[in-house]
Amino acid sequence: MLDLDQRKSLGEFIRAHREKLVTERGGRRRTPGLRREELAERAGISATWCAWIEQGRQVQASQDALARLAKALELTRAERAYLFELAARRDPDDEAGTPMDDAPASLLAAVTAVQHPAYGLDRYWNACCWNSAAVTLFPGWLDEDQVEKNLLRYVFLDPSAQERIVDWQVRALRLLGEFRADYSHALRDPAIRSLVETLRAESPLFDQGWQEQMVLDREGGEREFLLPGRGILKFRQFNFRPTDRPDCKLVFLIPQ
Repeated sequence: MLDLDQRKSLGEFIRAHREKLVTERGGRRRTPGLRREELAERAGISATWCAWIEQGRQVQASQDALARLAKALELTRAERAYLFELAARRDPDDEAGTPMDDAPASLLAAVTAVQHPAYGLDRYWNACCWNSAAVTLFPGWLDEDQVEKNLLRYVFLDPSAQERIVDWQVRALRLLGEFRADYSHALRDPAIRSLVETLRAESPLFDQGWQEQMVLDREGGEREFLLPGRGILKFRQFNFRPTDRPDCKLVFLIPQ
């Protein structure tokens, strides 16, 4: 249940964006934008409900009603996310998940522009792009003949990852906690659920970590890898999310 300040912020946000909309009907109007009745008609909700939520009253705002309201208000992606955040609801579009198969151009450009290891991850934590330096660092994961390029499967199931990643168990559990933060936004995605079930069945460490319910932000920091003939290589990892595809991640590993 939202407190008074939250309800007030939500109502003010909706009203401000309603007043920004240009009406299709001609003639001069006393108030800017759409009337509440017009917005309600667009969104398929009652005018009374629309008035109450703008006034900060205690009303039930379902995910579906908020989604229709966001569409009627013509909100941008960022504005829509903010609306659901204010309402303390999960956006059903985020849960449904309609991922694109191809890596976004912004990730491809960034990855190929640097000489140090860099790669992009999609919403399933599959590598969607990478450079040659990343292949050298992760041969069991990013090899050309490697069909399965899921980072979680590589870290938890590939024996070479245990040999290559310094403090493997600590790093693996950290990775799981970061993945779980993403998982909360895709609870209805059958592919994500299938990935988790497979990893829990095949990796005792993943299953143990999953039961511990650890959730972590994806942070950068120092990373160490053991390469045959070269010893331990130290990197600082930087993580980014492209604004045009927030379901993806961009990772840079800069030598120390």
